[in-house]
Amino acid sequence: MTNPLLTFKGLPPFSQILPEQVEPALDHILQSNREAIQALAESKTPKTWENFVQPLNDLNDRLNKMWSPVSHLNNVANTDELRAAYNAGLPKMSEYSSEIGQNKALYDGYKSIADSADFQKLSPAQRKIIDNELRDFHLSGIDLPPEKQSRYREIQQALSSLSTRFSENLLDATHHWHKHITDAEQLSGLSDSVRELLQHNAEQAELEGWVVTLDMPCYLPVMNYADDRSLRQELYTAFATRASDQGPDAGKWDNSELMSEILALRHELAELLGFSNYAEYSLATKMAETPDQVVEFLSELAEKARPIAAKELDELKDFAREQYGVEHLEMWDIPYYSEKLRQHCYDISQETLRPYFPLPNVLNGLFAIVERLYGMKVTQVTDFETYHPDVRFYNIQDEKGNLRGQFYLDLYARRGKRGGAWMGTCLGRKRLEADAVQTPVAYMVCNFTPTVGDKPVLLTHQEVLTLFHEFGHGLHHMLTLVDYSPVSGISGVPWDAVELPSQFMENWCWEREALDLFAAHYETGDPLPETLFDKMTAAKNFQAGLFMVRQLEFALFDFRLHKEYQAGINVQDLLNSVRQQVAVLIPPSFNRFQHSFGHIFAGGYAAGYYSYKWAEVLSADAFSLFEEQGIFNRTVGQRFLHAILERGGAEEPMQLFVEFRGREPKIDALLRHTGIAA
Repeated sequence: MTNPLLTFKGLPPFSQILPEQVEPALDHILQSNREAIQALAESKTPKTWENFVQPLNDLNDRLNKMWSPVSHLNNVANTDELRAAYNAGLPKMSEYSSEIGQNKALYDGYKSIADSADFQKLSPAQRKIIDNELRDFHLSGIDLPPEKQSRYREIQQALSSLSTRFSENLLDATHHWHKHITDAEQLSGLSDSVRELLQHNAEQAELEGWVVTLDMPCYLPVMNYADDRSLRQELYTAFATRASDQGPDAGKWDNSELMSEILALRHELAELLGFSNYAEYSLATKMAETPDQVVEFLSELAEKARPIAAKELDELKDFAREQYGVEHLEMWDIPYYSEKLRQHCYDISQETLRPYFPLPNVLNGLFAIVERLYGMKVTQVTDFETYHPDVRFYNIQDEKGNLRGQFYLDLYARRGKRGGAWMGTCLGRKRLEADAVQTPVAYMVCNFTPTVGDKPVLLTHQEVLTLFHEFGHGLHHMLTLVDYSPVSGISGVPWDAVELPSQFMENWCWEREALDLFAAHYETGDPLPETLFDKMTAAKNFQAGLFMVRQLEFALFDFRLHKEYQAGINVQDLLNSVRQQVAVLIPPSFNRFQHSFGHIFAGGYAAGYYSYKWAEVLSADAFSLFEEQGIFNRTVGQRFLHAILERGGAEEPMQLFVEFRGREPKIDALLRHTGIAA
């Protein structure tokens, strides 16, 4: 039987990929690549872009093309068999990556091109790739003696395995817990749509009544609206102790030891490469220049936001006491009474808005906005190979009809699919021959509540923001015009700049002119009433200080954890210390947030979570130009397209930002947009 992972040319043949085919296909490609790389490295012909760099890029692209659908399926259609196959491949991928990074002959080949007279004749993108490769060789231990190179490879393999186990523990812990409810009284306060979801969960489990789970479409509305305080407490406790030594499943999928091992190995890796700590190592490939610069940036924001957060918390406490007689707010009370206060002040909630955001309308509106700004048309394709019946597929074409990108849209929560929302790369753009390119393809993934009954899927405004955010990432990947995959799309973009296009797209979800394209009642077709719009925008920065300090708590915890790491560090003590510095809400002692902090222990954000706030400064400042010139100003839209979206990682992000904005970024727009400053 032919292995589809070795033979496909274009889009992945998902329906034909079997777990037992993964390891043989990976072994075959790794062996084939090793032989080709050895031939390239040993060739006596003077190294050039055409005979050396491009063939290496093509080999990497071939490997990524095979591994990407496997990795994606592991995230969205997880089974025991696929998980085993994926885990078997991880150490092989890690070993291969380390081998390449420590191959002296390859390093010498890149160096010879960089030192040659022809280097300046290459395009900026080509030069950037070579510069990045030389940097990455140093970060892969090319300068180390053989025994230390060997230790580097061991560490990278171990980290790859440990991060996957962390993620699996979190997935298993999240999906294991559920609460079966048979008394309708316990559902008081929940909307019909949430009750329908809980009933659907019960039917899936072949139970009567309702089932509450820890998946976000279930967890958030229950915490926000359930009148039953004991239910909220039980749910909060289960959620806040996932994969830890506390809570209802204490010790069963405990990530404590994995965190300790991951941190110790990261620190050892950084020291091995001559850095003082992992934070320094992390910044070697980012926009920010020094750890102190990051800490100062976060601390400055905390200094401005904390007094406002404290005031907001006092308002909430006064409200709960005066209106509901609650003398002491627990953590499981905060979302519930915050929603009550929001209703009291603005007479609006996420559930009030939900009927105005039917998913088909939202998608059409999103695509219309992209067409207005950038001249790009999005059309659905029905004839494609999928991995689940819910998945859709789309083309993006420019005004001349040229195909610019394609994407899979996978929007609903289900078992075997990890939580959250993300954009993943299926294929990157690259030049194939003189007049042909490989079209960039993205995976666009969310976890919305699936259709229950005859109603269309109705989104909260927060979910609309999430969809726009991920589509911003997708546009960055798909609209690139860079012809070399290592720096096309989001590839090669520093981690603390990659959130700019995604956060930037969220701004249109708050603008009347944009909302009029898609916010309409699912039954009547009536547009979002002006009164609701006014309430929504008035409530936009409701508890913005509390939200800001929470994000800063995560970012400072992550960064200080990697900057201040020492053997035997007490992770909980450090988190408590950060909370004392920036937080106004202190969780109960059993809270184990860090055990589910997949962003930094399993998701690539280690010593980089600050990048969300860093990029928010960039995105708010970028959008302020649209505020000045008009939110659908085509000239400004084209400038953003040409300076940011089309250029990928081929140039330094600060240069690209200055090209678009005419100056370096300022923090003012972020403080204004979030209500921290007037």
